[in-house]
Amino acid sequence: MEEKINKVAEMIAASKRLVVFTGAGISTESGIPDFRGPEGLWTKVDPDDFTIDRFLASGETRKKVWFYLVAGGLMFNAQPNQAHLAIVELEKMNKLSSVITQNIDNLHQRAGNNPKKVHELHGNMQWLVCLDCDERYPVETMSKKYPPPEHFPTCEKCRGILKPDVVFFGEMLPQHTLSAAQHESEKCDLFIVIGSSLVVYPAALMPIYARQSGAKIVIINMGDTGQDDVADVFINAPAGDTMARIVAKLKEIMK
Repeated sequence: MEEKINKVAEMIAASKRLVVFTGAGISTESGIPDFRGPEGLWTKVDPDDFTIDRFLASGETRKKVWFYLVAGGLMFNAQPNQAHLAIVELEKMNKLSSVITQNIDNLHQRAGNNPKKVHELHGNMQWLVCLDCDERYPVETMSKKYPPPEHFPTCEKCRGILKPDVVFFGEMLPQHTLSAAQHESEKCDLFIVIGSSLVVYPAALMPIYARQSGAKIVIINMGDTGQDDVADVFINAPAGDTMARIVAKLKEIMK
């Protein structure tokens, strides 16, 4: 383990363009269960309520989603953990080109990463967006004005449908974000995966793009992934402690 920690730190030190890719495994250490895990969201609610067709067709479904989002406490009490803070340290050391994340919890920004460096492939649960006029509202603000289950909001500007600014089942990923993430993946020389099983596509294409462009690949994950065979270094360990140790070693190297 120590040898792998040292090797990854040396790879980061030598890197000119580092991309970090994060999945649910980085956020479980902040108390956010993996949606697909044994205690995940899909064991508690009907996944069909998060299909775009049902959401658009049913006011009752929109009311339930609003309840899940606010009263269910989806992610709003979670705090960034050691792994998020380590990625912020990489940015402070001018070693981070960008973060590509499958997560919708806003924890990279809350930890201190520049929002312009964070590419959220699946959106951000902290916002509502009007499907008619594109007006955006913070969920936290709107939840105080329209507390569930008695109320659920519509757009205050045009009365259009408000939807959590995340990718529902049946929706395409935001193309501008996907294109930016692909560009970052293809231009990097080091690609570090943290807490993703790399089985959800098209997000899981990003390390493939990086590898095809000649980048080195590091995977830090609890358990196997769909791409273990392409990793130059694979560390089967918790994200927080591993990333904290890597950054500590990196600081020693770069003194």
